[in-house]
Amino acid sequence: MIGVGPFSIQVIVVGLALLLAWLVARGVARMLPDTSHRAAGGLFFDAAFWGFVAARLGYIALWWPEYAAAPLSMIAIGDGGFAWWAGLPVAIAFIWWRSRTTKLLRRPALAGVAAGFAVWVLANSALSVMLRSAPPMPDLQLATLDERPVTLGAYSGRPVVVNLWASWCPPCRREMPVFEQAQSAFPDVAFVMINQGETAQQAQDFLNSEGLKLSDVLLDPSSQAMQALRSRGLPTTVFFDAEGRQVDAHLGEITMPSLKDKLARRFTQSLDSDTKQ
Repeated sequence: MIGVGPFSIQVIVVGLALLLAWLVARGVARMLPDTSHRAAGGLFFDAAFWGFVAARLGYIALWWPEYAAAPLSMIAIGDGGFAWWAGLPVAIAFIWWRSRTTKLLRRPALAGVAAGFAVWVLANSALSVMLRSAPPMPDLQLATLDERPVTLGAYSGRPVVVNLWASWCPPCRREMPVFEQAQSAFPDVAFVMINQGETAQQAQDFLNSEGLKLSDVLLDPSSQAMQALRSRGLPTTVFFDAEGRQVDAHLGEITMPSLKDKLARRFTQSLDSDTKQ
């Protein structure tokens, strides 16, 4: 499953983890004498906020060259991009510091952080299992821009990144240059851009107007790819390994740091050291 309604499954996981963590913090506080469950819940959320800020800054530092090349992408948090190893210590340190005069709040707030982190780890592990059991890359009947028939299966045998897009979709338009750069930076990966529901003329006019040179743009007039890949909206990006197994998925606009991160984590053996170049 790529998403629930308009929200990606990763966003749903984070939201559920935060809710459970908050409930745990309040619940532990209720069991302790002279401890305000409201104050414990508030302390947890303050710590979570600063933890997320630190996690975002840590991720930006990790992919600084990419963010420096496109500064506005630093605030595009919708495509993910958080470093837990930066955020978790900051959240714990904030709780320790903030509760220095009210130590009774420390235990429930830390219990909330521990519960939230555990849920997040378990949920992501479950998502990885679900992805591994997902159907293989569908062998869809598509067409090239000059309307020659082609199948998606023709790209099997190497890592494939499938992007579903349309020219009327603003986030699709914004992310197109990212894929244009990526196809040059990662020649061993096939970036297959499948247009949804438009004619060859509409797709070609858009590419020409933007000056985009994308190698593998295919047409899907009936939008069969959205159903086959269980997409809930555009743009959608799905990652398949060389054996045709789905290894990741992304709903919504994707930035270069996020794309490179997914390529590095999912296609490490195929990309070797090219990922960070």
